[in-house]
Amino acid sequence: MNKIVAIDGPAGSGKGTITQIIADKCHLVNIDTGATYRCVALAALRHGLTLDDKEAIIDLSSKINITFDETGHVFLDGEDVSEEIRGKEVTTFVSPVSSIVEVRTNMVALQRQMALGHDVIMEGRDITTVVFPNAQYKFYLDASLEERAKRRYAQNQEKGIEMSYEEVLDNIKKRDYNDMHKEVGSLIRTDDAIYIDTTNMTIDEVANKMINIIEGD
Repeated sequence: MNKIVAIDGPAGSGKGTITQIIADKCHLVNIDTGATYRCVALAALRHGLTLDDKEAIIDLSSKINITFDETGHVFLDGEDVSEEIRGKEVTTFVSPVSSIVEVRTNMVALQRQMALGHDVIMEGRDITTVVFPNAQYKFYLDASLEERAKRRYAQNQEKGIEMSYEEVLDNIKKRDYNDMHKEVGSLIRTDDAIYIDTTNMTIDEVANKMINIIEGD
């Protein structure tokens, strides 16, 4: 049986960075589930769609081709969109798009297909509950709202994304609410997931703690 490491948690809890570190050190395939939803959001924006075009977004989500390479780059229909899907416009649009039940159904099927035959690590909002509820290793990463906004703001600054700290904080508050109130695939902390509060921990401290658990068997 292939190894599956599932990680859930709210925006800015450090999931993405830590997942890549663990993937590299434990030789796991990193499948960025959040990027799949961002690709749907980007494709919808490129087609001039709004949330009123729900059926068109659902149809689009079933037709676009999303792939990752070994370095973690994200490709939408063969185009590297790794940077574009992290932009302000997509970031604002992705949460309501990912709340569409049929879009989630299509992406979950894609994510499971990507994992077939591989030792994988996945992070997102519903990995431990919907995508792989029977994963051998389940984690829930968390941090205070202010710390998460601070981290995301710093990431945006490094990438040249112009958003004020107040905008980032407000965006994360909205993401938290939407993520926890989705009709399907809402963010839930399960009893069998190992909870880690990363607020006062370094990235390496969190990653090493998780690696010790994964490789401790």
